[in-house]
Amino acid sequence: MILQTSIKKNAYYDSVTLMLLSRELQDLAGVEDVLVGMGTDLNLNLARDLGLATSELNELTANDLFIAAKFDEAVTSMQKLETAFNEYLNKSADSEADEDYHPASLRAAVQALPGANMVVISVPGQYAAVEVEDALEAGLNVMLFSDNVPVEAELRLKQKAVEKGLLMMGPDCGTAIINGVPLCFANAVRRGKIGVVGASGTGTQEVTVQVHRLGEGLSQVIGTGGRDLKDQIGGLMMIQGFESLIADPETEVIVLISKPPSPTVAEKIYQIAKHSPKPVVIDFIGGDRSAIEAVGAVPCISLEDAARKAVGKLRGQPVEDFTGFSLPEGQIREMVEAAAAKLKLDQNELRALYTGGTLADEAMKLLGERYEIYSNIPLTPEMAIENLPGGRGHICLDLGEDQFTRGRPHPMIDPQTRTEFFKSHVDEHTAVILVDVVLGFGSYPDPAGAVAESVREARARLTRHGKDVVVIASVCGTDLDSQDLIKSTEVLKAEGVIVMPSNTQAVRFADRVMQQMKKGA
Repeated sequence: MILQTSIKKNAYYDSVTLMLLSRELQDLAGVEDVLVGMGTDLNLNLARDLGLATSELNELTANDLFIAAKFDEAVTSMQKLETAFNEYLNKSADSEADEDYHPASLRAAVQALPGANMVVISVPGQYAAVEVEDALEAGLNVMLFSDNVPVEAELRLKQKAVEKGLLMMGPDCGTAIINGVPLCFANAVRRGKIGVVGASGTGTQEVTVQVHRLGEGLSQVIGTGGRDLKDQIGGLMMIQGFESLIADPETEVIVLISKPPSPTVAEKIYQIAKHSPKPVVIDFIGGDRSAIEAVGAVPCISLEDAARKAVGKLRGQPVEDFTGFSLPEGQIREMVEAAAAKLKLDQNELRALYTGGTLADEAMKLLGERYEIYSNIPLTPEMAIENLPGGRGHICLDLGEDQFTRGRPHPMIDPQTRTEFFKSHVDEHTAVILVDVVLGFGSYPDPAGAVAESVREARARLTRHGKDVVVIASVCGTDLDSQDLIKSTEVLKAEGVIVMPSNTQAVRFADRVMQQMKKGA
């Protein structure tokens, strides 16, 4: 095998295009491994980790593209890889040639769509503030998908947006539905009378999906970005969104979603909730229930609970904590006993492999009092994944964190990261695998199929040790999503995956199986 690198100076392509290019080149005869990326520090480190780094990479900037490949020179060559690279780009360009006009600048876009009032910005973080500034000056609401934006820039831009009466959702805002239009990672849901302001992407998706399944719909879904409720930003966009929903005649019930805000920000929000003429349902995941109740708002114990309570308030029904399952208790008990019966006594570890960070966080909060769970987003510093003793113990990972997405797309876009963790972290000691399957706009075309394939491979591996494993999933999606909730569920069940109707119920079921194993021991 020979290792070679091809450099293309000042040739920028987005990460999804580069992911697809890497896959195309990987499939060529004679290619052992290949990485196509921009010359960022993260990508260069990844090339080194994969053994694909050459001295040429030392001279790259973040605006330069590289192809690093290890291949059999008797079968192929770097010239053939470059030819395939260009053919793919030309094919993509041809397929887009007859599509709508793609303006090259914000100004051109405004001229082409003079009635537009919203812009989605997704550029490298260091350039994002300039684009947002221009959009706000043009009177446009902004959804800022980019991350790595300095907190000082976020504060300045959000202050400007508030002064102009505009939204500046983000940075790192992944989910919104404005006037019925899903933006970035969002699901296809019916319109209705429940409005949401969320500082969490997948948390917001889970609530909106559950509202849809319960037969109601959404008026507006406003994202804030994950830092908004910290002291540095002061909850500017949560407050802006909250007040907008109070004023919105189409919204009758308001849901707020976030990890616990800073105390000063929380107090601002509570005061607005106290005087809101509309019912307010608050899920500050793991937050202060008594403080929420004190201002007349409705506290929640989970994302699903928030959706159920919002629907209950809309229908004028009494609301109470949802602590159980959609299926009858007797049926759940039978399912738990059947699942636990497949396991051996030395199988006692949980592997929770999530693509949604808030879903992972919710899982740990639901399980944390009973189990010691190590994570890359730990509930306490001592439970950081680096402290996992001897590689043995319960693990819950957010695979969408930066450390797992170096040089590759988010696992909701490309499931390869989780596929690799199925191989590296599931072994003969694993009892339960817990996963989320997130459907919707922006997500992989068949995430359920990717999980099913990983489960099939894992079971084949464990069978050689005379063992099986319990796999539990929740599907965050609707019947209107392109990936199809029903079809996705059937694909998982065909592979022996236990599919629960929410992340909360999947976590509770995993807990039941683990407790049943303890009884057996």
